[in-house]
Amino acid sequence: MRRGARSVRRRDDTGSAIVEFIVIGVCVLVPMVYVVQCAMTVQAAALASSQAVREAGRAFSTAAVEADGRSRAAAAARLAFADQGLDLPVGALRLACADGPCLSPGSVVDVSLAWQVPLPWLPAAWTGEGRAALPITAFQRVPVDDYRGDPQAVAP
Repeated sequence: MRRGARSVRRRDDTGSAIVEFIVIGVCVLVPMVYVVQCAMTVQAAALASSQAVREAGRAFSTAAVEADGRSRAAAAARLAFADQGLDLPVGALRLACADGPCLSPGSVVDVSLAWQVPLPWLPAAWTGEGRAALPITAFQRVPVDDYRGDPQAVAP
């Protein structure tokens, strides 16, 4: 029996590594990078929101008058968002005085923030109505110092 009569064809694997790398890269690595990018975006938005309500509450509760307190609170919230590389959405920050007049000793200020963070890299055509976004909310209740002067009182 000749060896050539019964030839067994061997498969040639030349070039298959590059194909496997491309398939794995496209099917596994690209979605994983997208998920990590989304998680980082949402985490930055959550950190910015919690820092913004905390600092806005502190800035408002230490102001002498309510109008000055509101502008200081908005500035503090904008700075907190800028720390994370974000812009504070217009109308997202809300301040409410729960107990009695604002800034009176012993009162409480409720600071809330509600907005939506857009997810990266998703075109509007894929999501239907507009860009895909996740809602982010934050809330902080800040007490006004009991030993501060009453802003409603008239100085002699």
